[in-house]
Amino acid sequence: MLAVRLPEEIEKRLEMLAKKTGRTKTYYVREAVINQLEDLEDIYLSLERLEKPSKRWSQEEIEKEKFL
Repeated sequence: MLAVRLPEEIEKRLEMLAKKTGRTKTYYVREAVINQLEDLEDIYLSLERLEKPSKRWSQEEIEKEKFL
């Protein structure tokens, strides 16, 4: 279970959307988290790799591996 405090303006917008569509505020918050989570994971993984670089492959090396 997770409790989230939102600014009043965002809370009102979320409530209006829920009323207009017949869905719950929880539904929209869940959708927003799911849709953003993958992007956030990619960003932090990229930053980590920039800070701690590992082996890098050239396009030629990758293409060569495909045919072996």
